[in-house]
Amino acid sequence: MTTMATTPGENGSGRNWTFLTNHGHVLLAIARNPTARLRDVAEEVGVTERAAQAIVADLEAGGYLQRTRVGRRNEYTINPSGHFRHPAEADQQVGALLALFTTDPAAEPVTES
Repeated sequence: MTTMATTPGENGSGRNWTFLTNHGHVLLAIARNPTARLRDVAEEVGVTERAAQAIVADLEAGGYLQRTRVGRRNEYTINPSGHFRHPAEADQQVGALLALFTTDPAAEPVTES
């Protein structure tokens, strides 16, 4: 399982938190590998396989991804035009987040000044 960095709180105790929710992490993991097994997605995100299944069901129900059966495996298709659910970001599409975290910096053209 993936471990998270600990951030010291005001009273010196450590609290684990991340900027992205588990739903965001699962969506990114699937975007990076659309044929990944949920067991592998769960391990990458740091949740149980059961939690990953529930998150994928939420993402499917919300229209953020579609699951297609290919033989004995699933293949996922992401809907990048889906909008964020929180009212503060509802005008933004999740494709921008996916592009931010899934583009390969080595493939980006280098500009010289």
